[in-house]
Amino acid sequence: MFAAMLAALPFLGGGLLVTLEVSALVVVAALFGGLLLGTGVTWGPLALRLVIRTFVDIVRGIPVLVLIFAVYYVSPEIGLRFGNFTAAVVALSLFSTAQVTEIVRGAASSIHHGQMEAGRSIGLTFTGCLVWVIIPQAVRRFLPPWINSVADAVKGSALVSLIGVVDLMLSIQQVIGRTYRPMPLYILGAIIYFVINYTLSSLSRGFEARFAYVRE
Repeated sequence: MFAAMLAALPFLGGGLLVTLEVSALVVVAALFGGLLLGTGVTWGPLALRLVIRTFVDIVRGIPVLVLIFAVYYVSPEIGLRFGNFTAAVVALSLFSTAQVTEIVRGAASSIHHGQMEAGRSIGLTFTGCLVWVIIPQAVRRFLPPWINSVADAVKGSALVSLIGVVDLMLSIQQVIGRTYRPMPLYILGAIIYFVINYTLSSLSRGFEARFAYVRE
């Protein structure tokens, strides 16, 4: 079994790089999108909050696999033609953005509204209150669940193989098609995903300890 794993490793490098690339693009897009939408749904006007809330509820209510298929197969019907890699990134980014939006909303809402009022009372603008009062406190609550969402993005990237993206999962399946030994290859894939996500979980615990509130 170990010999089969070692023999397969050279053939999985390209797929692993694609998995990491997809995950990195999704994480960056979701972070910026989630911060923007999370700010809008927390402090924006009512109409904007309703639009963002609707988007988040719809996207989070759709299974990731269905969302990937929808973007890949339905987008050409409305004049948008994505390659399989782009469609995978777009679909996963939409789902992760909805998750990060909720994380931002939860972190921001956990800060007492009196903090904003106190900032305004000493002459800070709305932006100044966000930058100097709200964000430094909210980031402590935001980081741990956000890193968990990064781990979810890595795990979700395994689904992109279903639309032909040659990621780690599809590379494993291709090697299985040549060796007819699925068990060692799937165990190897599980180990690789575990190492990536365990590293992210360790980072999450480190950030949680680093940014934790000082307790008496």
